[in-house]
Amino acid sequence: MLLLISIILTLWVSCAHGQGRICGFPEIKHGNIYDEDRYKHNFPVALGKYFYYSCDHSFASPSQSLWTKITCTEEGWSPTPKCIRQCFFPWVENGHSASSGQTHQEGDTAEIVCDTGYRLLNNQNNITCTESGWSIPPKCSSTDPKRKCGPPPPIDNGDITSFPLSTYAPGSLVEYQCQSFYELQGNKNIICSHGQWSEPPKCLDACVISEEVMDKHNIQLRWRHEKKFYSKTGDIIEFVCKSGYHKKTPHHTFRITCQEGKLEYPTCVKNNG
Repeated sequence: MLLLISIILTLWVSCAHGQGRICGFPEIKHGNIYDEDRYKHNFPVALGKYFYYSCDHSFASPSQSLWTKITCTEEGWSPTPKCIRQCFFPWVENGHSASSGQTHQEGDTAEIVCDTGYRLLNNQNNITCTESGWSIPPKCSSTDPKRKCGPPPPIDNGDITSFPLSTYAPGSLVEYQCQSFYELQGNKNIICSHGQWSEPPKCLDACVISEEVMDKHNIQLRWRHEKKFYSKTGDIIEFVCKSGYHKKTPHHTFRITCQEGKLEYPTCVKNNG
């Protein structure tokens, strides 16, 4: 009898301390739950709790809805939150395709027929919608190895390191660089071949950590004391609670990685008494 009472008391204490909650914060790649900053600190949550999530630009949920409902169940979030890349297929330069004007989902392929004397990169006949967009540009290039290239393609938050010319001879190489605090992704050099430039790099957003945001979460940088701090994609940033506050979010959230301008901030709350 005493053993039974002990088991019941143990179960009651576990429930009272929130151990019945089973659904953690839904980490959604290329998406976020509605009003994330407001609700994130309520996790984990109990069975039956529901939220709505949306996907970033050029991504969509399996339901294709602007906002998709997910519910906490014994198996976890249902349906599983996911954002799928959407690739719009434009008209084909120097060719044609039945996919022109359509939007394809990640994993789909589109067939392209090039005009006589033109070809896709690597002599392929189709391209694939991937997480980062089309596998190669839907563009047919001249097969003439002596054809010159026009000006290098512009990129966001970056530029070429040399003065641009109106035409470039085959085999010409041009180098790109990103603006301050932006991280270059891809090959910094492009080459002119058959009248077409190779794929240019991208400049990824930096993470901006301001005093205003840190004050909102009652945190400060662990190793630095600036009021405003810029961090590149891939950099690890460590936070600590401000004096008089203690951690509300788990310990691991205080050591985070900058991902293309996005950060998931930890939170601290005021000490009792």
